[in-house]
Amino acid sequence: MSRVGKLPVSIPSGVECKLENGIFKAKGPLGQLDYNISDSVVVEIKDGKVLVDPKVKDKTGRTMWGTTRALINNMIHGISKGYSINLEINGVGYRAAMEGKTLVLQLGYSHDVRFESPEGITIKCEKPTLIVISGFNKQVVGQVAAVIRSYRPPEPYKGKGIKRAGEFVLRKEGKKK
Repeated sequence: MSRVGKLPVSIPSGVECKLENGIFKAKGPLGQLDYNISDSVVVEIKDGKVLVDPKVKDKTGRTMWGTTRALINNMIHGISKGYSINLEINGVGYRAAMEGKTLVLQLGYSHDVRFESPEGITIKCEKPTLIVISGFNKQVVGQVAAVIRSYRPPEPYKGKGIKRAGEFVLRKEGKKK
């Protein structure tokens, strides 16, 4: 039995949820998201809550039950409050700056790395070594953070590179005499 799927998702004020032809639509102050509901689950909107139940209690029904509930919860949270990820840059001469909607990274390469911010994503550089990525779609925010981190992942000897705030980099011992 799914423990996650049993919990109802409460709809906060200011968020509109609709169910049309197997598509769950949520609209809020930050944006609008859609989700195609699997055939193995049933979604209902009652009394300001979204309830998810499996159609048949087979393996796919049970797996999609918790997954669907979690995705709907992420949608509702995203359009009401939003998501943000902080990235830290470590290394001498490594820094970031915004030029309009383009993130310019100096990461020790012979050229600057430029990253164009996608639709619905806001990137801010509060300090030259701190990047804040925010948006209403959790998947897109995480994907943008992963792409930016992949330009220079943290290396294990000095920890130089781009890492998430709070990420622990396993350090190795250097050369011995």
